[in-house]
Amino acid sequence: MRTLFIGDIFGDLGVRAAQGYLSANKEMHEIDLVIANAENAAARGTGLSKSAAAALCGAGVDVITLGNHTFRNTDIYAMLKEHDHILRPANYPDGAPGRGSVVYYTRRGAVGVINVLGRLYLDACDCPFAAAEREIARLRDKTNMIVIDMHAEATSEKRALAGCFDGGCSLVAGTHTHVQTADEQILPGGTAFITDVGMTGPADGVIGIKHDAAIRRFRTLLPERFIPAEGRMQFNAVIVDIDEETGKAVGIRRVNTLTDGAAP
Repeated sequence: MRTLFIGDIFGDLGVRAAQGYLSANKEMHEIDLVIANAENAAARGTGLSKSAAAALCGAGVDVITLGNHTFRNTDIYAMLKEHDHILRPANYPDGAPGRGSVVYYTRRGAVGVINVLGRLYLDACDCPFAAAEREIARLRDKTNMIVIDMHAEATSEKRALAGCFDGGCSLVAGTHTHVQTADEQILPGGTAFITDVGMTGPADGVIGIKHDAAIRRFRTLLPERFIPAEGRMQFNAVIVDIDEETGKAVGIRRVNTLTDGAAP
């Protein structure tokens, strides 16, 4: 089973970068499942819009995960109700719309996907460890191939969750910081891990935002309207090979490409 996990898709450039990469590479690399974190895929880089979701799914994304900006775009309420393959973090409090996990059926078997949100330096939410444990136990009845998107600020929290469930899932992919880390590895129990998959979107900004707006915010500490940067596009992802029989990861490699801002 070959899974492509795409790092945080940011704004229009991020959607276009994902479309371009999938068009050129999905079949060539024999990708069986595409998962993308798209909590910033709306045109302005905050939340997920219907148009962005439709474009990503049309390009070949199978499961969309979200994060701390899940409910920043009002489109999401209807999408979470209508689409099982769009996930919000499983550790949102009871009563939040949507679901935190799904079983997706591919030509090479079923894969469980779980979305959880970290608690350090982010808004309060329920325990991601307890939520992941609950969802893994529920999905195990249907598959031994399980992917977790750990959307978190702290590297320590991501690594701790991966260690906690090493051998109990196939991949723990960290998201949220928009900076790809160089620590991709397979842990002793057979779980693939990377602290942060990175960002798919504008390459010439401050984690996706125009430099001037970000600089003013840091210098003045005043509220600032963030505008997505323009120019070159980057595509960040990991490709993970999973043994269908055991659910263990047998390979993980980073993808980090850079192109101009032309349409795919």
